[in-house]
Amino acid sequence: MGKKFGISFSWKRAVGISGLKNKISRKTGVPLTRSGRQRKVGRMMGCLLPMVVLFFILMVSVCILIIGFIM
Repeated sequence: MGKKFGISFSWKRAVGISGLKNKISRKTGVPLTRSGRQRKVGRMMGCLLPMVVLFFILMVSVCILIIGFIM
């Protein structure tokens, strides 16, 4: 793709499809593009990672306590 000079035309914007998709995305909070959904899931996983590590540490400590009581 080279540089485009002048005026570009988008039939989707002219018909209103782009605006409708934008409204839907804002209302639902879910992006309609594939890359947008991937970014959203990536952010959620990054936020979830400390909780998963904390849960894992908690489970290991509980297992160690249980094994200590058994022996």
